[in-house]
Amino acid sequence: MQTDKANTWDKEASPSPASKSADMPAEAQAKPATSGGLDKLVIQGGQELYGEIAISGAKNSALKLMCAALLSEETLRLENMPNSLRDINSQIELLDHLGCTIDCKDDLMAINAGTVHTIDAPYDIVRKMRGSILVLGPLLARFGEARVSLPGGCAIGTRPIDLHLEGLKQMGAEIILDDGYVIAKAPAGGRLIGGKILFPKVSVGATENLMMAATLAKGTTILANAACEPEISDLGECLIKMGANISGLGTSTITIEGVDSLHSAQHSVVPDRIETGTYMMAVAMTGGELRLKKAKLAHLSALIPPLERAGVKITEDNDDIIISRDKSVPLKGTDIMTEPYPGFPTDLQAQFMSMMTLCAGASMVTETIFENRFMHVPELARMGADITVQGNSAIVRGAKTLKGAPVMATDLRASVALVLAGLVAEGETIVNRIYHLERGYEDIVGKLSACGANIQKVH
Repeated sequence: MQTDKANTWDKEASPSPASKSADMPAEAQAKPATSGGLDKLVIQGGQELYGEIAISGAKNSALKLMCAALLSEETLRLENMPNSLRDINSQIELLDHLGCTIDCKDDLMAINAGTVHTIDAPYDIVRKMRGSILVLGPLLARFGEARVSLPGGCAIGTRPIDLHLEGLKQMGAEIILDDGYVIAKAPAGGRLIGGKILFPKVSVGATENLMMAATLAKGTTILANAACEPEISDLGECLIKMGANISGLGTSTITIEGVDSLHSAQHSVVPDRIETGTYMMAVAMTGGELRLKKAKLAHLSALIPPLERAGVKITEDNDDIIISRDKSVPLKGTDIMTEPYPGFPTDLQAQFMSMMTLCAGASMVTETIFENRFMHVPELARMGADITVQGNSAIVRGAKTLKGAPVMATDLRASVALVLAGLVAEGETIVNRIYHLERGYEDIVGKLSACGANIQKVH
């Protein structure tokens, strides 16, 4: 493996735009998300989980790191990339359109943006994934202009980009919204200007976009009330390796001293804390014991207490997390409220609610981040769950069993919540529209099957 990795990194990406697809391995080329709507998962519930699961690199970090490559003419080499995800393929498609040269092999990716020939990110690509808006800051910072379509993504509520745009305006950018596109231009001279930007509310995407833009701005930029997620720190650490001058990562105040240019770097993507938490709740529901390899328990500090209150045993062994539950002991109801990091992640709310459908007693789940993130509730109800939604809170009254049923995924995290329910339900559960699931969970069928789950993908 070391030899393969060294060989991959020694091969510089071709500077010729015409060669970017020809040189790219077939598995690395962007694949349109067309078949997932016809695919489904068939699950026979009732199997306990035992074994090991290797945690993939964080999708929510990898997508932003790919955008960071646009800040330099030199090659950014990324390790621990979840290269089989639909969202990653969508981002590859966008970078390819911009003119980047991309090489992938296993969990490695090399991106060279020295061949970028357009600053236009079109609707047909950007609509597939909200993370595509993160090319705006890097394109504007390096080229002095950008034209980026308003983004798409999961239908889980309003996620405006006004904080992104207002922050760029404070850095001197001229912003025009025209026919569904953001058209941005840097001030005279072609460089953004540093300044203090106070976010009126915490925004992960705005923090990331402005942090990348500020790396090449004139002077000092201070991001106040910035998001503190591990994925932001991961992006910042990568930018520092590329030559950026950044301090305050992991705090609500991030300071960036602008530099003239960034250079090549090599960086390993942080483990996916949402995937980690999902598999933790999977074994909590099914019973058994899993070793989650290459995970970071410190990134899940808000999940551990409610899991332990529910009756789950969690231990840490170097870079691994061992989680177990005696199925003969009922889960206990416990309450959660989603909050910005380090609070309980909104991306684990649906999975936690699925787990609480089996608890003894009642639980309350309160969602404070997105106003439309209870779309999994009707589907869980089809399986026998007793859930009452009141505004942004849901009361979950535990049932002894769930019943298998055909259900439909409505967004990424809701889809995996239905998979977890299917793992413990009596009989057969069919999860339709799994293209949502494939946006964010790498080989979930293979990982669960290897640990004893009866789950298969049907075309």
